[in-house]
Amino acid sequence: MSEALVQSKTGVTLLGGGDFAHDDLALALSLAPLLVAADGGADGALAAGRMPAAVIGDFDSISAAAQAAIPAERQHRVPEQDSTDFGKCLRLVEAPFLIGLGFAGLRLDHMLSVMTALATHPAQRCVILGPEDVIFLSPPRLSLPLRPGTRLSLFPMGPASGRSTGLRWPIDGLDFAPAGRIGTSNEATGPVELQIAGPMLVLLPRDWLRPALEALLPG
Repeated sequence: MSEALVQSKTGVTLLGGGDFAHDDLALALSLAPLLVAADGGADGALAAGRMPAAVIGDFDSISAAAQAAIPAERQHRVPEQDSTDFGKCLRLVEAPFLIGLGFAGLRLDHMLSVMTALATHPAQRCVILGPEDVIFLSPPRLSLPLRPGTRLSLFPMGPASGRSTGLRWPIDGLDFAPAGRIGTSNEATGPVELQIAGPMLVLLPRDWLRPALEALLPG
């Protein structure tokens, strides 16, 4: 990522313009301590008493008050309209992993754009923290220490296939596609191993945020 505007050796919390609980922001920052706001997420950061290390976006949502409060050198205006503010952050932030907050529970078109951005930036290890779920793009191999009965959903963002162990309904030999077979509301029978080919989102209950992050990190 030679064009990165933000480089961090620690995890980064990306804050979007949607609703979020202040306790969730504290949780995210305890795991990913550098705070980066996506455009209007800067207002939410300041309202929560947090000063973002950087703001990235086309600046069509951030308020004038937030721009005045945040040091100019921390504001990175990216005027192109070919990507969303979340997509700009994924492209321009370099970090071991990212936690996205304030991106779930948005308007449906915004939420779909977030899912698309996850699929189009497979090099980023990014977990979206929502009110009920965590969502991330599966790497080619994924190991999750799930308990029996844990809900696990798979949603393809393009043609995809895979193999599994530890799922109540195995995915071996199945072809997935957004307008075809999807894998919502599967269930773990114990620890889960996935081998995935193609862009596949994984959705878990939000209590599995930490294990999901650990599963995405190499080694």
